[in-house]
Amino acid sequence: MNLSPDPSFNFNLLRWIGTAPYRGADIAEVLDLAGRLTPGDFESWHSQFRALADRVATEGWADESTSSATRRDRAFRAASYYRAADFFLHGDPADPRIGQTWAAATEQFDRAIAELDPPGERVTIPADGFTVPAIFYRAGPDGTPHPTILMFNGFDGSQEEMLHVCGFAALERGFNVLTFEGPGQPSVVRGQGLRFRHDWEAVVTPVVDYCEKVPEIDASALGLLGLSFGGYLAPRAAAFEPRVRAVVTIDGLYDGYQSVLGLLTPELRNLLYAGNADDFNTAIRHAMAHNNALRWYIEQALWSFRVASPYEFFERARPYTLDGVTDKITCPVLVCSATTDHFNPGQAEKLAEALGDRATLRPFTPEESAASHSHPGASVLMNGVVLDWLTATMTPAAVASGRAR
Repeated sequence: MNLSPDPSFNFNLLRWIGTAPYRGADIAEVLDLAGRLTPGDFESWHSQFRALADRVATEGWADESTSSATRRDRAFRAASYYRAADFFLHGDPADPRIGQTWAAATEQFDRAIAELDPPGERVTIPADGFTVPAIFYRAGPDGTPHPTILMFNGFDGSQEEMLHVCGFAALERGFNVLTFEGPGQPSVVRGQGLRFRHDWEAVVTPVVDYCEKVPEIDASALGLLGLSFGGYLAPRAAAFEPRVRAVVTIDGLYDGYQSVLGLLTPELRNLLYAGNADDFNTAIRHAMAHNNALRWYIEQALWSFRVASPYEFFERARPYTLDGVTDKITCPVLVCSATTDHFNPGQAEKLAEALGDRATLRPFTPEESAASHSHPGASVLMNGVVLDWLTATMTPAAVASGRAR
């Protein structure tokens, strides 16, 4: 779908429009905004989304006749648009708009989840040397234990986005949902200054510990779902956290380092392999000036890995592989595959092959209009596949029989 001649803008416009079925956007608003963007101009992206967010955020709040549902849905949309306004700003970490837009997004999102029934609840989970910010959404008000999906985003997305990608769909099917963020992800980078870490079990194990203490959570039926870069992080955590009963990767990522090497031309790879940091940094920054997709990726990498140079990012990316780890995963894994994935081509198939009969590989194809990375715009189809699989895998009978192990 061509919403912009700029590939990065096109993909991310579809990403935001794709949350519309689950209250994250209105389609016409984003389509109209797309026509006002200057392709490739990050400032244009920010200013247009910021203006839209500001407008939606002020609609109806002073009108006493505005219903709770209307206030909720407007606040969800405004929060999404503020997060979009932040998306391309990270090339300058000192830009004050980063903090301003994120604070506005959080305020609007918190307004919205307060209007849910039952309301969403922000919690802070202690971990080893850091804390895990999370949001707990109960499947219902009755207080009985429910199977629960622990879900998180990837390289650039937030836990708030996960509610619109998969969370509402899971709640509709009777699951509790617990979203969370770890080092490298939005609120932990901002609030704790912590970079990504490859040993994601350090994040997930404290989350599972928390779940065991919550009466509404059936801790014998915990699913773990990772989106995008989460397609590496989720199976990595499951390899060292046996209390996870099932894993979903959207999409599977076996070797993150090999994947990011795919960003580089042969000349850049040779500079990297030679350990020539200064020449590599000069060359890749020159390439970034002529390639907006590469520019955004590297700027986001420096931001979320908390490093000063592209060379240092690539060096820090080396441990992000499941080689030698997959044999420790004992639970079933749904490996989703975007068949035209432009970020991680072939990685889902590598993960499924390494897992063998523990994996269910599900390709999403162009014929389904779902073949792009993480399937933006195809969330209804994707959630049907993912959540039906989790339902079948994590029913009480499946857990009792051991089929969920």
